[in-house]
Amino acid sequence: MLTTEEIERYARHLVLRDIGGAGQNKLKAARVLVIGAGGLGAPLLLYLAAAGVGEIGVVDNDMISLSNLQRQVIFTTADIGKPKAEVAARAVAALNPHVKVTGYIERMVADNALGRLEHWDCIADGSDNFATRYLVSDACYFARKPLVTAAVGTFDGSLTTIRAHERGAGGAPNPTYRCLFPAPPPAGSIPACSEAGILGALPGVIGSMMALEVIREIVGFGRGLVGRLLMVDVRDMRFETLDYAWDDNNPLTGRTPTIHDLTVHASGP
Repeated sequence: MLTTEEIERYARHLVLRDIGGAGQNKLKAARVLVIGAGGLGAPLLLYLAAAGVGEIGVVDNDMISLSNLQRQVIFTTADIGKPKAEVAARAVAALNPHVKVTGYIERMVADNALGRLEHWDCIADGSDNFATRYLVSDACYFARKPLVTAAVGTFDGSLTTIRAHERGAGGAPNPTYRCLFPAPPPAGSIPACSEAGILGALPGVIGSMMALEVIREIVGFGRGLVGRLLMVDVRDMRFETLDYAWDDNNPLTGRTPTIHDLTVHASGP
C-alpha cells in the first residue's frame, strides 16, 4: 500500500488511467537491476527512482572521470574519482527515500552473472560494450528474466526488450538478442566512445526511453518492444521500428542450440 507521502509524490501517475493505484503498487513492489551507471544508466536510474520502483540495484566497476560529465548527468564535478555504482546509489536514495537501492562495484562476468540476476524481476542493460551485452542477454535467458537493452553510437541509438525464455502469442519462441545480432562485430571494428565521440544529450534520450520501457513492462500497458527494435537517429530526428523474430538457427534457443550455459563467456567480457 502507498503511504500518504507516496500518494502525493506519485500523484501524476495515480491519475493516469493506464497506471493508477494498481500500477503504482506494481512499481513499488518491483525490483530492477541496472547494468551500467554511465550515459544510459544515469537517466534510467533517476527516472526509475522518480517513478517509485521499490528496489533498484546498479552494477558498475568504473570510477567517475571528468570526461563522463558531458553526458552522465547523475554525477557532479565533486564526484570525480569516486565509484560510479556507489555515487549513483546515493543519488537514487537522495531523489526518492522510498526506494531501496544497492550499488555493486563490480563487472558482470560469467562467474557472477547468474547469481547477481537471481534477486531481480527485470534487468536493464545500459553497458557500453558488446561482450557485456551478449553475456547479460544470455544470462537473462538462463535466469528467465526479462531484459530491456539499449546501445548508443555517435548520433544514433537503439532499444529493445528481450523475453527469450517465453513464447509469443503464436506459440513460437520469442527472439533472443542473438536472433537480432547473431555475433558481435570484430574487435576494433567499431571505435569506442573515447575515439568516435558521442552527442551528450543522446544517451539521455535513450536512457529515458529505457526507463519508459521498464515501467511499461512492470505495469503492463501498451505494446512492448519484444520482437521490435526501436532505432533513433538524432542527426535527422528520425525514429524507426524494425520487427524481428526468432531465428531457428540462433545458437541459444534455436533447433540445435550450441550454447547451454555461460561457459562461452568464461574468459570474461
